[in-house]
Amino acid sequence: MMGMRAAGSDGMGDPARIGNSVRMEGTAPADAELRPEDFRFVERPDEASFLLRPSVSYWQDAWRRLRRNRAALLSAALLALVTALCVVGPELTPYGHEALSMTEKNLGPSAAHWFGTDKMGRDLFTRVAVGGRVSLIIALAGALIDILAGLFYGGVAAGLGGAVDNAMMRLADVLSSIPYLVLAVLVSLILGRGMASLLVAMTLTGWCNMAYLVRGQILQIKEQEFVLAARALGTSPWRILWKHLIPNIMGVMIVAVTFDIPLFIFGEAFLSYIGLGIQPPMTSWGALASGAQQQMLFYPWQLFFPTLFISLTMLSFQMLGDGLRDALDPRVRD
Repeated sequence: MMGMRAAGSDGMGDPARIGNSVRMEGTAPADAELRPEDFRFVERPDEASFLLRPSVSYWQDAWRRLRRNRAALLSAALLALVTALCVVGPELTPYGHEALSMTEKNLGPSAAHWFGTDKMGRDLFTRVAVGGRVSLIIALAGALIDILAGLFYGGVAAGLGGAVDNAMMRLADVLSSIPYLVLAVLVSLILGRGMASLLVAMTLTGWCNMAYLVRGQILQIKEQEFVLAARALGTSPWRILWKHLIPNIMGVMIVAVTFDIPLFIFGEAFLSYIGLGIQPPMTSWGALASGAQQQMLFYPWQLFFPTLFISLTMLSFQMLGDGLRDALDPRVRD
């Protein structure tokens, strides 16, 4: 408007000339007619890719990023192959996992016996497949028990807070300080040796680490705005815990389970190796490795195949866990 008054004082009162001078100065009067050519789009390189990105949900975006991780996909394929071998492997051979043959002792890998035979003439391929069933069942069941117990215990401690939280965490500290091998020996003496005693020994205190993780994650998000809004609306603490807090930590829990399963596989193999685990006629990867270690210098394939499957399965779960950790992290956007 200052430009318009200055033009009028000099005798330049022509409205067209006034509009031209105003447009040249980068401003426009209130009654000036704007035309499409007066506007232009300004591209911002830092937001261009974000504006063109299609709208996807959190889980769709996580799946997209996981598919781009070749190591994680390869690990998932290896786990699927190992699982399929354990499920259908015994049906591919005519031998039972306890079928003895004194005339075929300590044979090397061949067309008749793909992984060879052991000192009792039993087919190693069949025994590795059956042993894999036991090892995977123990690992998956143990991880499920750990996540359920840790989710409940850590969620209640973080949700209630105060003195209850302090008392529950001190109890978890006491339990987690008990030596793992001592528990395994005591449980095997009380319950005997087998799959049930292995699960009890490995999960009796194993859930404590999961409880620490759940409690820490809930404490991080319980003071955020959406939780405060739920409190302001009168939502009960239990409903906030199970409807708002726990669903927001499920990504972290899924990653924790993929790292927890290899620990159970190794724990079962270790306890079976020292004689506290699976007992005949049942077998597992750890029991097969324990039986083969006395003859490893003469018949190395008897130790090679069960340890190979232990290593591949543990490595695959670790690499899959790394991929899931990157894919489920909402702070990682590409």
